[in-house]
Amino acid sequence: MIMRRNYVVGLLAIALALGPGSLSASDQNAAQAQLTTVTVVSPTQAPVSKFLDVNGTVQPSKTVNLMARVSGELETVDFESGSFVKKGTLLFTIEPDRYQQEVNLNRAQLKRMQSEYDRQLRMIAQNATSQTSVENYRAERDQALANTKLAEIDLSYTKITAPFDGRIGRNLVDPGNLVGYGEPTLLAVIQQLDPAYVYFNINERDLLQIREALKSRGVTPEEEIGKAPVMLGLQNETGYPHWGTLDFVDATVSGQTGTLQARATVPNDDRLFLPGLFVRVRIPLGPSHPGLLIPDRAIQSDQEGRYVLLVGDNDVVERQSVETGPLVNNQRSIVSGLKASDRVITEGLTNVAPGQKVAPHSRNSASQ
Repeated sequence: MIMRRNYVVGLLAIALALGPGSLSASDQNAAQAQLTTVTVVSPTQAPVSKFLDVNGTVQPSKTVNLMARVSGELETVDFESGSFVKKGTLLFTIEPDRYQQEVNLNRAQLKRMQSEYDRQLRMIAQNATSQTSVENYRAERDQALANTKLAEIDLSYTKITAPFDGRIGRNLVDPGNLVGYGEPTLLAVIQQLDPAYVYFNINERDLLQIREALKSRGVTPEEEIGKAPVMLGLQNETGYPHWGTLDFVDATVSGQTGTLQARATVPNDDRLFLPGLFVRVRIPLGPSHPGLLIPDRAIQSDQEGRYVLLVGDNDVVERQSVETGPLVNNQRSIVSGLKASDRVITEGLTNVAPGQKVAPHSRNSASQ
């Protein structure tokens, strides 16, 4: 067996040195049978766009802490914890009857003071009272009016309603507890989830690329906010099926990280984007251009950078450095380093090395 292997190795050496024609047909078949078989594909041509890919975090577009703004006993909690509520929905009540009585007392006082003030006005017309007395009753009438308005405001605070459509968390205080004494009491937190915000960080170079892409579309710096499209995908989704809009970019680059915060707004009527979720964010950086695509698994890396193994002349393996771009339909785009006619090894990579003669087997890259 060892003699047979040595014989074949010798045939391969002769074939590489003198060329295939130096061996007989039977010797060439024996040598070919010992070559490592590899699968090769030719790059496919397709439109390729340049993107900026970053990771972001979902945050609600609005958050409100619902506070007890009057003191008293919490009488009712009128929602289910974690439910979605409409704007104006009653959420809490705090002793409304007691505050209604305060309003009634102040209105009665106001009515009496208004009557006294009116009487003073009739009397001053008949020189039956002094101007000082008229002004004193007017001041008391104004004080009663102010007290009535304050009492009505306090009464309005006894019924706490939803300030917008949103999702409310659990109630932090149960009915029967006293609230609002000494300082406002936090009752619950409500968040608006539609639209949702996605926050992410970009560096200065990325920002300049985004601005250059917008400029090529005729968008001025003053119009940038709300004009840049953003593609988004959740961790369990393939690709970027959701679309949003860049609506905020911080004005200052952080001196510590060299980045600045940006935000995208995304419609969220189906409530897929929940606060705290991580989101993949992709921002287009210009129109598409013709490019080459190969299976992503064909690309390898070392200290010199990214490269692929090609099958070159005489079926000998060659190393080729490449510059890669984004994924397009599960295929990796190649910015530079390949031609459409190249034969790229996609299977059998661990068994071959540059300079080695192989037996290539072709396959359509679209099926990879």
